[in-house]
Amino acid sequence: MPSDPNRLFEFRCPVHGFIQLNVWEREIVNHLDFQRLRRIRQLAWTDYIYPGAMHTRFEHSLGVMHVATRLFDAIEERSKDLLEKEFSYQSAAWGRHRQLVRLAALLHDIGHGPFSHAGEELMPARLNGDGKHEHEDYSAAIIRTRLKDVINNHQLNTSNWGILAENVAALLEGKTSAAETLFWRDLVTGQLDADRMDYLLRDALHTGARSGVFDLDRIVSTIVAIPHENRGPRLGISEGGVHAAESLVLARYFMFTQVYFHRTRISYDYHLQQALQELLPEGSFPPPANVDGSVNEDGINEYLSWDDWRVQYELQEDKGGDHGKRLLNRNHYREVFHTVESPGRPEVEEYELIKKALGELVVYEAVAGKKWYKLERSDVPVRSERQSNGQVKPLSHHSKLVGSLKPIAQRRLYVEKEKQSDANALRDGVLINKKRGEDD
Repeated sequence: MPSDPNRLFEFRCPVHGFIQLNVWEREIVNHLDFQRLRRIRQLAWTDYIYPGAMHTRFEHSLGVMHVATRLFDAIEERSKDLLEKEFSYQSAAWGRHRQLVRLAALLHDIGHGPFSHAGEELMPARLNGDGKHEHEDYSAAIIRTRLKDVINNHQLNTSNWGILAENVAALLEGKTSAAETLFWRDLVTGQLDADRMDYLLRDALHTGARSGVFDLDRIVSTIVAIPHENRGPRLGISEGGVHAAESLVLARYFMFTQVYFHRTRISYDYHLQQALQELLPEGSFPPPANVDGSVNEDGINEYLSWDDWRVQYELQEDKGGDHGKRLLNRNHYREVFHTVESPGRPEVEEYELIKKALGELVVYEAVAGKKWYKLERSDVPVRSERQSNGQVKPLSHHSKLVGSLKPIAQRRLYVEKEKQSDANALRDGVLINKKRGEDD
């Protein structure tokens, strides 16, 4: 007897409570490629520093879909009239847009490689010369090929929405020709996207870093669509959500400085990248695309055969070289010096003096660079609740904290554990001589 097409399935999530899936989404979640995300840890080897950080891209993807849906429903409730009257959104298309957003959010990370972002350094260069491939490129390729059948041909989809795998991939890439569909992409990747909202709360929970927590409920209750003079609608908030949006930006800053850029985590990421280079047949992952731009299906199949379990097995078999041994034995490189988060010229000069004094003792030099908030083109618009004309000003106008955040450009020097004492002595000598020179 066929299952009820209207049945909903529930997953219990430690962050969001219950997350619901329809029968079509459940089939996608049951696909081997999605189940692979159970074997991709969200934060790579961060559990060596924060033991609770054992969560995976599988649960994160479910969470992003849940948050994106909450944001979508909130916009529909508060901004439906605006979008239909001023931007010609079709009233009958809201259900299709909602389902498309859910799929894009659910599948946005399906292209992650082993140990998530730590393995992205091993992705090949794009054929057009525009930098390296990223996991999003693999996500789009997987959706267009291996997930095509389960997306295009499921009965619930064909009888209700007619969504194609190409629609989902194009939305993730920002290549959709439909302006109204492109607006929804901001819910998956943008300043107020569901991706960062979920990973911040989830990573804060599993690492115990309380500073990563922000008021998601308040953001949901104040998110709106805001008109823009030279383009379509933008994702923004009403004025009552300013402090919640501010806390989101600050949570991201604190999580990067305390967790993602932790000195030991950076060292483990480096060891993992070097070990992966030893393990991969060509020293890198196969490209997701062929020369003619078509999906490299053989390459995608090979790429998907790599997950955390396989890498850990290979390391146990002593195939990861020196760096693999260091991972297994927790014999990571040690940091001996770092600059402040946003160094000026004096701090950089001090760093260079110490680097020169350490000489060949330095085995790894890391530069952690990140912008917390992009003021230039995507400052979150805030709609006034006190003025009748609904005046719009950017978040940085309302929050001096957000407006004053500087990008991080921290530099670190690492040495082998056995050489740490010698390196510390040389470092201290440079700092003492520098201090004497300043005092003279």
